[in-house]
Amino acid sequence: MTDVHGGGAAGSGEPRIRPASAADGDALRDLDAVTWSRLHAVMPPPAPDAPFFDERHRPEDYLVAELAGPARAGLARPAPARVVGYICVVRPTSLEVNEHVRQIQGLAVAPAVRGSGVARALLRAGVAHARALGARRLTLRVLGHNVPARRLYESEGFAVEGVLPEEFLLDGTYVDDVLMGRTLL
Repeated sequence: MTDVHGGGAAGSGEPRIRPASAADGDALRDLDAVTWSRLHAVMPPPAPDAPFFDERHRPEDYLVAELAGPARAGLARPAPARVVGYICVVRPTSLEVNEHVRQIQGLAVAPAVRGSGVARALLRAGVAHARALGARRLTLRVLGHNVPARRLYESEGFAVEGVLPEEFLLDGTYVDDVLMGRTLL
């Protein structure tokens, strides 16, 4: 797959969305560490030395958002781009009967750039990526109390398709698991 979204020019603030590579593992692990929150996570925080990619989480399942580094005085080239987010789009099961469905199983954005459109750009790139893979539907799960994420998903055409009431007990509070989806046709 080639770049999904251009941009990322120095000073533009627009992210460049590209496929992840194995070389992104450390940056994505570090991003997971700084973005971990009970607002969206049911698993414990990631171990600082754990590999980001493994047999279930492969680089080809991820799109990465990066921003160009600032221009450096006296140098012809700007600083290297920095990873500021990712989205993971995978098949929800290995069953042939639902190979037409993809599921978002992770969306993270660095705190320093939240509210700047990176999550929306990643989500739109994820939709385009799922379509390019031949998917007809895209689904996701979001915690009921994660209102900012739910609003973003709804604004991009996702609808609530089911709710698992009090599915998780997080820090002494029961939290709903909200199932959302949209057509890609």
